[in-house]
Amino acid sequence: MDIDLSRLATRTDLRDDLIRLGVTAGDMIMVHAAMSKVGPMLNGPDALIGALLDVIGAEGTLVAYTSWDSLHDDLLDENGRVLPRWRDHVPGFDPTASRASRLNGILSEFIRTTPAARRSGNPGASVAAIGRRAEWLTADHPQDYGYGERSPLAKLVEAGGRVLMVGAPWDTMTLLHHADHLADVPDKTVLRYEVPFASASGTMWRMVEEYDTTEPVVAALPENYIEQAVTAFVAQGYGRQNRIGGAASLLVDARPMLSFAIEWLEHAAANSRHPDA
Repeated sequence: MDIDLSRLATRTDLRDDLIRLGVTAGDMIMVHAAMSKVGPMLNGPDALIGALLDVIGAEGTLVAYTSWDSLHDDLLDENGRVLPRWRDHVPGFDPTASRASRLNGILSEFIRTTPAARRSGNPGASVAAIGRRAEWLTADHPQDYGYGERSPLAKLVEAGGRVLMVGAPWDTMTLLHHADHLADVPDKTVLRYEVPFASASGTMWRMVEEYDTTEPVVAALPENYIEQAVTAFVAQGYGRQNRIGGAASLLVDARPMLSFAIEWLEHAAANSRHPDA
């Protein structure tokens, strides 16, 4: 494969781009990335991981949403239980070994498998983290409502963390599922379904309860409500934008982004019920 060497980004190039964007030493950064938008990198995705770790330093923490690469939720019956014909074939979730969802792009799996990375224990809402507060961030992840209180997303906000979108569509900002949980809106869609967990004695099954994160949490919201909320936040002058490699990128502080998203969701949900309001 021919590579345009004039576009080949090094770890140093990416480090400089991150600094220009506003990433600083000690930051807790949750990163979402579309690596194809970044362009060719010397040493591939590890170059971006290394650049991020260089900038945030020993006091910083790098975070990525992983979820897990299971299709068992396509095998559920109307009661949220895995159909009998598949039950013995579904592997249990192992936070140390289960792959990150491919839907999240390749960077999440690279971060998960980086030495010293930690991964939280809620399969669908799991994150991987590297750095000083990785253990704290990933510990004690609730199995029910894994995007809510005491979740890694809640801890990201508590720690004054930031969210970095490296060429990633703004509708993939996982932090807004924490807003889904906290927003005071009626008729949120709740899912209840079985999840398998790996154990020394074999696969253990557990029913979990969660707000729907595959569709708008309230049916009347637009399909692209996350993108709309982030776009409105940026339009009011929040966040910083620049390029990392070839990727148009956005850096936002998690706490104001969350507060804005909660208010935006509550307003949008109220207007969907009372369109003339």
